[in-house]
Amino acid sequence: MQTIIGIKLSERNKEAIKLQEILTEHGCIINTRIGLHNGGENICKNEGLILLDVNGDPTELVNKLKLHWEIFTQEY
Repeated sequence: MQTIIGIKLSERNKEAIKLQEILTEHGCIINTRIGLHNGGENICKNEGLILLDVNGDPTELVNKLKLHWEIFTQEY
């Protein structure tokens, strides 16, 4: 089973360390990780979106992420 997980960060500067800990713990099932945030010259917004492509059962990872952030999932 393949799943895309979207993680919405509202304060990415404060939340990055906790997110990284969780992702590292579940790194074996993460195929791809993409981080998106609005930024530009002289601007770096604090909101962000992380997209994960995971292999296998993402239930434990999703449950841990839901404790801290708004999560979106899509199986394919």
